[in-house]
Amino acid sequence: MAVLPAWQNKAIGSMLVEKGLTYCKNAGYVAVFVLGHPNYYPRFGFVPSIRYGITSEYDVPREVFMAKELEEEALANCNGIVKYQRAFNQL
Repeated sequence: MAVLPAWQNKAIGSMLVEKGLTYCKNAGYVAVFVLGHPNYYPRFGFVPSIRYGITSEYDVPREVFMAKELEEEALANCNGIVKYQRAFNQL
């Protein structure tokens, strides 16, 4: 998710995140993971995924890879490494 600099600080990013989370929940997903700014995503309920024993396949600081449960206890018995689709690894 990204917002052009000229449109930032107008609540557009927050609206996109909220709408995306609602869509995911309505689609039946039980959790969402993000690789993003550690000062931005916690306001939407994201926490470092390491709390659940889950890490990213990318070599990134633990605080920037976050998870949000859309269903209570959805990640309670999970652990491992989140792998992205190959398209994310192509430049």
